[in-house]
Amino acid sequence: MGDLKKTPLYPLYEEYGAKTVEFGGWDMPVQFSGIIAEHEAVRNAAGLFDVSHMGEFEVTGPDATRFLQSMVTNDVSRLESGMAMYSPMTNESGGCVDDLLVYCFHSEKYWVVVNAGNIDKDFNWMRQHLTGFRANLVNRSEEISLLALQGPMAESILEPITDQDLKNLRYYRFFEGSVAGMPMVISRTGYTGEDGFELYAPAADAAKLWVALLEQGKGQGLIPCGLGARDTLRLEARLPLYGHELTETITPLEAGLSMFVKFDKGEFIGRSALQAQKESGIPRKIVGVQVQGRGIVRQGYEVTSQGRGVGRVTSGTMSPTLKLPIGLVLVDANEAAVGTQLEVVVRNKPVSVEVVKTPFYKRQK
Repeated sequence: MGDLKKTPLYPLYEEYGAKTVEFGGWDMPVQFSGIIAEHEAVRNAAGLFDVSHMGEFEVTGPDATRFLQSMVTNDVSRLESGMAMYSPMTNESGGCVDDLLVYCFHSEKYWVVVNAGNIDKDFNWMRQHLTGFRANLVNRSEEISLLALQGPMAESILEPITDQDLKNLRYYRFFEGSVAGMPMVISRTGYTGEDGFELYAPAADAAKLWVALLEQGKGQGLIPCGLGARDTLRLEARLPLYGHELTETITPLEAGLSMFVKFDKGEFIGRSALQAQKESGIPRKIVGVQVQGRGIVRQGYEVTSQGRGVGRVTSGTMSPTLKLPIGLVLVDANEAAVGTQLEVVVRNKPVSVEVVKTPFYKRQK
């Protein structure tokens, strides 16, 4: 794996027992103590993830807001200083270039946080569309490390070592402050279905921050977590993963993300195609399924109805929380109603599944 990219925390992985895998061109920990143990820690206490492979772009200038409005489907003009927003970014045909977070520092400064495997693609895509805007686009990905502290104990772990009152920090809000004396951006966001924080720190401080957080979390159940638990957690919460529920050929409307597509905000790339799809009827939909029996459904498996192909699996796993096999499938719209009985072809055999309400798991607030 010598040619894979490594985060600033890579030298610590062995010390904490990490098993690594290739992910989006990076050598990343899939687990530390074990996927189930890590998943349950996040649901019941807290987990710490190294997600420094994610990309961060800085957009500045008088037309920063107008430029981002043209690039993403959500309404960036609704953001005020200290607010963050989730949004798909679509191509001309309405497919997803990526899904991302937009952080508003002020009307002339934003961060765009993109998926690790899409950093170069996204940066080139956005740079191609800068013409005519008084805006600057800079890739800060190598300068910034990102740690995610997730779980019901996250606030009580972080509060004593930060300089802000976290109880006043609402969901999808952020501030510039410090943790353990280190300057960083602290946001109340995450990808697990639990309360939690994402900490954007200088890359040089990543290892020191990791150690400080784990030390602070001793006795409160905090453990290091890898991408394996991150995937089972996000799937239970029905959060999309790029390359699975979102691709260049799957639109946000098909993915069930219509609430993040604001047609009334004005023009953006892909708007016409998405408007046409909405008006003519969305042909396919991503829905949740629960396996009725034995078998784990995996990405790419065919979905059938009475022997006729109607779609494919985008993600699947054995849910550690529900103790049941679950999945997300992209199927013909007329097969998407809750209660619909379908089959997934697992090792050449049809396994019965039922379309169910999602998210599969929702935390008690």
